[in-house]
Amino acid sequence: MLSSRHFFITGTDTDVGKTLIGCGLLVAAANKGLRTLAVKPIAAGAESTPDGLRNQDAVMLMEAMTEKMSYQQVNPVLLEPPIAPHIAAEQVGRRVSVAQLAGLCRGAMMQSADFVLIEGAGGWRVPLNGRELLSGLAVELQAPVVLVVGMKLGCISHALLTADAIKADGLRLAGWVANRIDPDMSCFEENVSTLKALLPAPCLGVVPYLKGEKRGFDNVAKFLDVSIL
Repeated sequence: MLSSRHFFITGTDTDVGKTLIGCGLLVAAANKGLRTLAVKPIAAGAESTPDGLRNQDAVMLMEAMTEKMSYQQVNPVLLEPPIAPHIAAEQVGRRVSVAQLAGLCRGAMMQSADFVLIEGAGGWRVPLNGRELLSGLAVELQAPVVLVVGMKLGCISHALLTADAIKADGLRLAGWVANRIDPDMSCFEENVSTLKALLPAPCLGVVPYLKGEKRGFDNVAKFLDVSIL
């Protein structure tokens, strides 16, 4: 079993700012003097770089964490097609399992650190193969979960359903973050208040809509409180 300083970070959906919030949490932890590292065990979607294929989310996590690891340690399974992981794996003829990813995570996290994030892909119920879900990785690692709620119309239902699924899997929802991804969302404060009342975990922060240079990790970190975890 992993210690309480290891967390699995997931989102209410894809494109809710999970990686950006994860980077903010890493910086917030580092600002408290903690050694941090992150693992993106599987990523679908890669760009060609002078160093080879790279996933942007994994690169961002490497930039935000304090400890040094190779790209392959941070993102051991990289699938080039930017689609659902199980479909991407099928297209490239690769079989990926929860047991395999758990072993890769444990290997990477043998490196000493005080605060570790394991980042999922998309939402909670993402297929990994024909029989397993990526949420099974969090169960295998027995990692408390941090939920990033993409603040947009419909987010309350998405958040509550995700929290129910996390509980059904026998895991603890350690905390959640309200991330405003729709700048024009009506009744934003009312929605945040409703989530604070209904989600069975503390709110780690409310991050406003950010763009351009304001999306820097230090700027995100100032809206987050990791001491609650």
